[in-house]
Amino acid sequence: MVDRRAAGEPLELVLGWAEFRGLRITVEPGVFVPRRRTEFLVEQALAQVPGAHVVVDLCCGSGAVGAALAAALGRVELHAADMDPAAVRCARRNVAPYGGRVHAGDLFQALPAELRGRVDILAANVPYVPSGEVPLLPAEARDHEPLRALDGGPDGLALLRRVTAEAAHWLAPGGCLVVETSEHQTPAAVEAFRRGGLTPRPVVCEERYAQVVVGMVA
Repeated sequence: MVDRRAAGEPLELVLGWAEFRGLRITVEPGVFVPRRRTEFLVEQALAQVPGAHVVVDLCCGSGAVGAALAAALGRVELHAADMDPAAVRCARRNVAPYGGRVHAGDLFQALPAELRGRVDILAANVPYVPSGEVPLLPAEARDHEPLRALDGGPDGLALLRRVTAEAAHWLAPGGCLVVETSEHQTPAAVEAFRRGGLTPRPVVCEERYAQVVVGMVA
């Protein structure tokens, strides 16, 4: 364990768990470690739809976001999706206490068709680091976390654009899409929300260096 940490492996991966909104989230090598700043995404989703009944955690990684939403909401129909087998395996353990289901596949293709038009909270913590900036990330992330969970394409918004293009078809009336991004990407992210038929609202938490965009069906 000491050798792994000395080699630069994130502490959470060495321990096998990460703390997220008071929950002990199982993680393992090859799975993205949930960040404290992403708790802000959860808070904004809960503030927007405090009575949500159907929740989807897209690009779920460990399933931390979905688990945190379900823990806060109580009785909820929870679905999570990721295309990485290690992430799916971890997420299944983390959402099991809430009766959550984890689907393996690419974004919306992984979800059951009957969720269309029923989703109250669609949380998507998509990768948003521009490809050219990945080598500049701290070694803990760059060398020990999956590239597909970090690299968001040339401008960092490739996955975000795919999500915003389809989200409106999955949201229930009054439902919202919540996506984490960065300050300099926010204008382009807001435009992607608008093109997808969503009314965007960017929100920032300076204390946690967190930036999210909340979108409602226009």
